[in-house]
Amino acid sequence: MADARGERGHPAARDPAVAARPARPGQARPSRTERNAVTTHVFEPDGGIDADRWPDVAAVPRCSPVRQAIARAIVLRALRRLPLRVRLGDAEEFGARGPLLVVRAPDAFLRRIAVGGLIGFGESYLAEEWDADDLVGVLGVLARHAATLVPAPLQRLRGLWAPRQPDAQRNTLTGARANVHRHYDLSNDLFALFLDETLSYSSAVFDRSRGSWRELPAAQRRKIDRLLDLCGVTEGSKVLEIGTGWGELAIRAAARGAVVHSVTLSAEQRELARERVRAAGFADRVRVELCDYRQVTGRYDAVVSVEMIEAVGAEYWPAYFRALETLLAPGGRVALQAITMPHDRMRASADTHTWIQKYIFPGGLIPSLRAIEETAAAHTSLRVTAREGYGSHYAETLRLWRERFAQQAAYVDELGFDATFRRMWTFYLAYSEAGFRSGYLDVQQIQLSGGPS
Repeated sequence: MADARGERGHPAARDPAVAARPARPGQARPSRTERNAVTTHVFEPDGGIDADRWPDVAAVPRCSPVRQAIARAIVLRALRRLPLRVRLGDAEEFGARGPLLVVRAPDAFLRRIAVGGLIGFGESYLAEEWDADDLVGVLGVLARHAATLVPAPLQRLRGLWAPRQPDAQRNTLTGARANVHRHYDLSNDLFALFLDETLSYSSAVFDRSRGSWRELPAAQRRKIDRLLDLCGVTEGSKVLEIGTGWGELAIRAAARGAVVHSVTLSAEQRELARERVRAAGFADRVRVELCDYRQVTGRYDAVVSVEMIEAVGAEYWPAYFRALETLLAPGGRVALQAITMPHDRMRASADTHTWIQKYIFPGGLIPSLRAIEETAAAHTSLRVTAREGYGSHYAETLRLWRERFAQQAAYVDELGFDATFRRMWTFYLAYSEAGFRSGYLDVQQIQLSGGPS
């Protein structure tokens, strides 16, 4: 992914390496007891949006009357056909059932959608032009009907009206590091505010249908143990982890007696992961390196990668699977945890620049299970030999993160992140949770076998 420096659409257009980084960095991290005592924060307008940090949120885009009229017709047609209640400004509410979508500034809301599509829809939320008491519910309705929101004739012309992914976000060797930096290097303290003690930033696996905060650490460790079992990690195993996170998987693999080489592109994650590995007493068994998966050498009995394929980008999927094959020792196995989406929706949106890519994960693309299977088969000898889905578990994981993030709002402020950032992060977590609750998204633990003999 190339450096996106100078891209106006990014919330930190003057320096995308900082993204929505804090304006007042360096403050002390609050204790866990202090963080847990904070009450839920309610968003309130703060008197304005920082136009330097959020240029496309602060300014409503210009739009021709004709384009806005067309957008209004399409949007109102879609909303009236959905199981939603909608209130547009001072107009009478329409829709007899479902969660309530309140549009406070209909003109700005429609102009943003006319110009930016779903990116504009998300930016309108950041600008507080619309809201919902049940944000996950509203977004879930939209996710369940994603394939029919835009009329079929316009869907076929998607390439003419939908924004294209910028070349600046391609996953080249230098670009991948820049894009990872924009998300994962925001602040270790920020992530610690809403993640559990394992600092696991991926789906947990609960032992019942509804999870709780108390159960989350055990559910995260259960997820990790299943992945380690899937790729056969035991005493003496030589393990490669692609995408370190904050080190929990490497620590648990080392506790089994494995020797672990873990690679990441996030300097912040590497620093804290190394600290956690040392504190756990496994510095002699775990090596954490700042390195791209395409630059790793050697052979490993097990290769494990948790929710990292989503950041690879479709054009680099063949290189990713070839790397997995090359790095696998004879008889070894790969275990992936991957977010997936339906194949037809993946193909329809593959070249489209999305709100998530613009504001949260630049350069990313969620694959379909079919894309994983077909890419592995076309470019390697690896084959999917086992898999299991946990989509409902991810919805619960995201609910707990979202609730925790809301509870820690005061400390997010102390870290220097502004109200628009908090609203963006809330939208991101709710948007993701809705995707899993609606079934639009799934998460799979996948075993790949084969490789060199």
